[in-house]
Amino acid sequence: MKVRQTLLAYALLLPGLGLILVFMAFVLGMAISQSLGFFNFSGESGFSLRFWETMLADHQLWRSFWYSLRVATLSAILSVLLAYPLALWLRKPFAWSGTISALLKAPLLVHGLVAAFLYINFISFQGFLNLALVSTGLIERPLRMQNDANGIGVIFLQVWKQMPFALLLLTGAVQAIGDDILDAARDLGANAWQRFRKVVVPLTLRAMQGAIILIFIGAAGDFSFQVVAGPTNVNSLSQFMYRIQETSVDGWNSAAVVAVLLMATALVGSVLLAGAVQLLSRLGRA
Repeated sequence: MKVRQTLLAYALLLPGLGLILVFMAFVLGMAISQSLGFFNFSGESGFSLRFWETMLADHQLWRSFWYSLRVATLSAILSVLLAYPLALWLRKPFAWSGTISALLKAPLLVHGLVAAFLYINFISFQGFLNLALVSTGLIERPLRMQNDANGIGVIFLQVWKQMPFALLLLTGAVQAIGDDILDAARDLGANAWQRFRKVVVPLTLRAMQGAIILIFIGAAGDFSFQVVAGPTNVNSLSQFMYRIQETSVDGWNSAAVVAVLLMATALVGSVLLAGAVQLLSRLGRA
């Protein structure tokens, strides 16, 4: 009877989970197959490692890889670091807390491409920020801040856009902690810092890991912010993949190599970040 109920429960997941798994398997299989020489739209198809050999020897690929990894890691960490204290602050309702929470989550309603153009208009050579600085006498001439070489603008946009998402996850986890648990820890002699390290952080660890993983994956594969506000001297992996597909003779197969590398980066980076959060949590409790 229990076996039948278990099978029935899994069968109920098939309409939704089954489609997701099928599409994921199709996309992954297509990308890996093309990176190995199959489905070659511009030549003969067949197993070959030449696309991997060519792409891995391209220093532009590795510049894009390290740039995307740096932007994604910083964006994920900064978003969670900013969202966590806000979630703790908004744990208990107070006057205007609902309005403040809604305003903090407002960037979720703004499309990334729109946000990137607004940001460029704000920091452009004749934008609002430069005009304000010149009119107040802080600078003599406008500064060129658009498309900075270090990708600071992209990181700023990612944090602005993704911090509300981290706040949404962390707020739910923080509010789920009952006052009786914190009161019990206080009665046992734990001060505020000890309650935070040994009670709050462990109980919100999964939400923190979920937020940092999802933000990292989204930032690593971002295209819109990079195209509008990213540096001109280096491409992100998504930009590099698109450029290779457009300009290379074997564009689809070479782009598939970059796509597989991007998916591997998202997977390995997510595991490492989640492990780092787990390790820091254990060290804090110790």
